[in-house]
Amino acid sequence: MKKLVLFGAGKIGRSFIGQLFSADGFEVIFVDVYKPVIDELNRRREYKVVIKSESDSVIFVKNVRGILAGDETSVINEICEADIMATAVGQNGLPGVFPLLAKGLENRYQKHSDKPLDIIMAENLRNAATYFEKELKKVLSPTYPFQKLVGLVETSIGKMVPIMTQKDMEEDQLQVFAEPYNTLILHKKAFKNPIPKIAGLAPKENIQAWVDRKLFIHNLGHAVAAYLGYLYNLQFVYLWEALEVPEIYNEVKATMQQSANALIKKYPDDFTSASLDAHMNDLLSRFQNRALGDTIFRVGCDLPRKLGPNDRLVGAIRLAQEMNVPYDKILVALIYGCRFRATDEKGKMHPADENFSQLYQTGLKNVLAKICTFDIITDSGLIEEAERIEKRLLTK
Repeated sequence: MKKLVLFGAGKIGRSFIGQLFSADGFEVIFVDVYKPVIDELNRRREYKVVIKSESDSVIFVKNVRGILAGDETSVINEICEADIMATAVGQNGLPGVFPLLAKGLENRYQKHSDKPLDIIMAENLRNAATYFEKELKKVLSPTYPFQKLVGLVETSIGKMVPIMTQKDMEEDQLQVFAEPYNTLILHKKAFKNPIPKIAGLAPKENIQAWVDRKLFIHNLGHAVAAYLGYLYNLQFVYLWEALEVPEIYNEVKATMQQSANALIKKYPDDFTSASLDAHMNDLLSRFQNRALGDTIFRVGCDLPRKLGPNDRLVGAIRLAQEMNVPYDKILVALIYGCRFRATDEKGKMHPADENFSQLYQTGLKNVLAKICTFDIITDSGLIEEAERIEKRLLTK
């Protein structure tokens, strides 16, 4: 049986990457720091993914087991014999992965000197291959033939996996909820080995275009719906509630369209107006999936990251500036985001949002400079317009 070694037994790891490869006959070996999940994977050797739609369905993911990340010897041995690898740990978890991954690659080289390993990076991270290579080379031997033996495969992760309630998690700590969408876009040219012929894999020539499409249309639209919906009605809980308001729906799509205009100009060989319009309509339909139960809190929280310099809103503004197309609606959404204070089911804000709120109290200009990293001098026109938008918002 072919083996996938997957760092990360979280929601994307289980509902998406592990599920796709298991369905094609791979054994999936999860590596994670959370012992209860690893123990349960090893006890049951399967778990279920609940597909949330008008009529829920269940996928049973089989041929799985787990290894604690602290069991270094076992992890290294599995990397040595893996047919393919993947990571789905999130950006904050990656620094802990690189030293262990490097040891596995070194050991694999000693045992199988001519056997390359492809690593699928399911991380929602722009320029992931550059980042991975830089960090891995810090801990690999200088003589390790990196370019020959490691394929760093960037992805565009479009699958939506909502926050689950405490009750759902206590019912079965391995089950995970997800939407029906099941396509993994990845970089065709990055593989060192033949690309696995797995249903759901969609190799693309120019992965950067597709990563940007995900970030600047999908992620942007998601966040805009949350930020507009929150300030429209503080009682709204779910994203679909916000998008049922025609005024919000139309504004979200118009904001996505500004980003799409920049993408078409940046990547004319990859996207057309018709293809991106169809994509936006599909996304808005998926965002309104009531069964998914996606909350405004989940979609909008973690403001320092989502309003950061290279993320969905500021990154889209920078792209629009580069392409010389309008971005006024994206800027409005950014200011709405600055006033986002949604809470979880326990009435608590995301910890990062509490710190963000304190910074915002010192003035919008500080947020734009310190979080978004706009330059006070060169971006003065943008900052002045942002402050005018804020004043209009405060008078509503």
